[in-house]
Amino acid sequence: MSDALRVRSGRRTVEVNRPDKVLFPELGLTKADLVEYYRSVARWMVPQLKGRPLMLECHPDGVGGPRFMRKNAPDSYPDWIRRAEVTKKGGTVAHPVCDNEATLLYLAGQACLTFHRWQSRADRPDAPDRLVFDLDPAGDDFEAVRKAAFQLGDLLGELKLPSMLMTTGSKGLHVVVPLDRRAGFDDVRDFAAEVAATLAARDPDRLTTEVRTEAREGRLYLDIQRNGYAQTAVAPFSVRARQEAPVATPISWDQLKDPAVTARRWTVTNVLEQARTDPWADVPARGRALGPARERLARLR
Repeated sequence: MSDALRVRSGRRTVEVNRPDKVLFPELGLTKADLVEYYRSVARWMVPQLKGRPLMLECHPDGVGGPRFMRKNAPDSYPDWIRRAEVTKKGGTVAHPVCDNEATLLYLAGQACLTFHRWQSRADRPDAPDRLVFDLDPAGDDFEAVRKAAFQLGDLLGELKLPSMLMTTGSKGLHVVVPLDRRAGFDDVRDFAAEVAATLAARDPDRLTTEVRTEAREGRLYLDIQRNGYAQTAVAPFSVRARQEAPVATPISWDQLKDPAVTARRWTVTNVLEQARTDPWADVPARGRALGPARERLARLR
């Protein structure tokens, strides 16, 4: 193994230990390569992480070894990495927050492959600004995901809620609705459950809201569980722990029509070109209130 790698980012110098450690054996992708990947997407990724408590998925021995999920930022992290202390049952957790490229590179150098973010920001952790539907197929059938996404997009259009799409880098898609932070987690989750139930009722042979796997009977699961307090969802441009190093990637609704687009269409080797297209540029920056949408949904139901 070589000596530590030192990477400059703004006013910070990030030290990466064991940079030649192979994390993705089939690709020969090393820790230094992972850090360089995150540097290449930092301009698009950091705004998606900024201000949010994170949960980090770490693989110190690569994708073939054990993993651990880090919620609490250890004392060994540099003091310039921001912590967000949020309440949990029986105490608090000091989550790491990634507000800049240097933090992103440091965490990648800690063998953090995947970044999972809260649906709220650290300044108001009880006020989500995102609603997430996770379209989870029974198998690796992306055509079922594609169809369900368009059905959900049509329903959200009826409710006049703008939405964004992201491949998960695993099997499915996330459909994300920006919110105005006026509703709490319970209200957001309840609304998401009502939307999912309405959609499942329109196509009960293919869609389900059943939490129990055995009750789904091969149908696609409309998962709304990520809309609870302290629940997380994979962040855009995160690398997933699969041998081909797929990446959770923002896409446009028009792109979803392309049969070549699947959950693992983009990897660390080709996602940069997609990032440059800014597929979420047309989504209004200001989140929507749920009140009017809830009234429209009630009329539909």
